[in-house]
Amino acid sequence: MTEQATGDRLTRRKARTRAALLQAARTFIAAGNTNVPILEITQAADVGMGSFYNHFESKEQLYQAAVEDALDRYGALLDELTAELGDPALAFAQSFRLSGRLHRLQPELSRVLLNNGLTLAASERGLAPRARRDIEAAVAAGRFTVRDPELTMVTVAGAMLCLGRLLHDQPDRDAAAATDQVAEDLLRMLGLAADEAHELCRRPLPEPAA
Repeated sequence: MTEQATGDRLTRRKARTRAALLQAARTFIAAGNTNVPILEITQAADVGMGSFYNHFESKEQLYQAAVEDALDRYGALLDELTAELGDPALAFAQSFRLSGRLHRLQPELSRVLLNNGLTLAASERGLAPRARRDIEAAVAAGRFTVRDPELTMVTVAGAMLCLGRLLHDQPDRDAAAATDQVAEDLLRMLGLAADEAHELCRRPLPEPAA
C-alpha cells in the first residue's frame, strides 16, 4: 500500500471517529443529558477513550463542536432550499416555514437547537444570521419596514424557539399549519400587507429530506 493510500485511510478513519463523537454528543445534548462522563460518550460513539483525546481536549469542547456542527448542517440545508429565491421577503418566509417543519422532520437536530436556544439566537451560524441577512435585504429592497433589526431578531428568534417547543410538546398539532400561521403573522409585523403575507405563506415549498 502506498504512503498516500495509507494517509487517506487514516484521514477517513479520523473523520469517521470525529463524526461518531459528534453524533453521540448531539444525542446527549438533544436529551438534555450533558453531565455524562466522557467514557459514556465514547461508548455511545463506539470508539476508544484514547480516540476522544485525539480530537477534543475536553467534554465541553466536544459539546461546543457538536452544536456548531448542528448549526452548520441546519444552515446549509436552509441555504440549499432557498438558494434560487430573488425576493428577500419570500426567502425569509420560506426559510422560517422550512425551519418550523424541520422541528418534526429532524427532531434530534431540533432539540439540540432548542436546548441551546438563548445562545443560538445571537449566533453567527445557523438560522439567526440567515434570518438577519434576509431581513436586512428585504429592508434595503423596500419590502420590510424595520426600525431596529436587533429587536426584530429577538422577536423572530423567540417565535421560532417557542414554536419548536410547542411542536415537541403537542405532537398531534399540524406543524405545517402552525408554522405558516406564525410566519404569516411575522410578515405582517415586518410590514407586508395581510393579503401578501397570506399568499407568500401558501406558496409550495421544496421537500426537505427527512
